Amino acid sequence: MVGRYAVGALGVATMGLGVSLVWAQSPWDVAVWLVGAIVLHDGLIAPLVLLVGLGVAATRPGVRGPLRAALVTAGCLTAIALPVILRPGPYNNATVLPLDYLRNWLVLLAVVVVGAGLVVAGKRVRKARDRRNH
Repeated sequence: MVGRYAVGALGVATMGLGVSLVWAQSPWDVAVWLVGAIVLHDGLIAPLVLLVGLGVAATRPGVRGPLRAALVTAGCLTAIALPVILRPGPYNNATVLPLDYLRNWLVLLAVVVVGAGLVVAGKRVRKARDRRNH
């Protein structure tokens, strides 16, 4: 129990340090960023996720799992790649970002789609084979 309190106190201290560092930088910029994040989430991301969820719910059960996995994977890849893809300005230092992130992100999304398609196809083949054997 003492360990939990110690870890909790360390977490609170770290949050306090973070708040003090943010406050020392530019609180107005941070406030604008936070408001923008809320507007982006509530105005675009949440409705989009709800619509995709309705679409996934309308699919057949054999497709739902791979589709959900593909969407979660694509979302994670996008969350990782988007800051670099949308970064303003030219890439002056080739040693920092030596790869074409947009191209590689699109290639990874294609791999995810193909992988989900292969899983769905494999399920259908297995189901057809099971029907023939019974």
